[in-house]
Amino acid sequence: MELSSNEAVKQAVIAGLSASIMPIIGLKNELQNKELQIIPVKGFPIESNWNIIWLKDNNLSAVANSYLEFINQEKNRITKEKFGWYEGY
Repeated sequence: MELSSNEAVKQAVIAGLSASIMPIIGLKNELQNKELQIIPVKGFPIESNWNIIWLKDNNLSAVANSYLEFINQEKNRITKEKFGWYEGY
């Protein structure tokens, strides 16, 4: 089955049509409401790194530089505050 959005995939799984591999970040409500559960699978979770990129020759604005500085200073706090819930899964 091919579906066009993560929400469509979640609803298909909730309806009992299938199982899926999805990023946990988009499953918070369904996991907390016990509509979905995680099946332990060897080799999972797949971890990834996120990067901020920009054109090499582009001079960043003062706002962009401030944003990058903010992210570098606050990334650990933001990650824990906004995404720390997933550690229980």
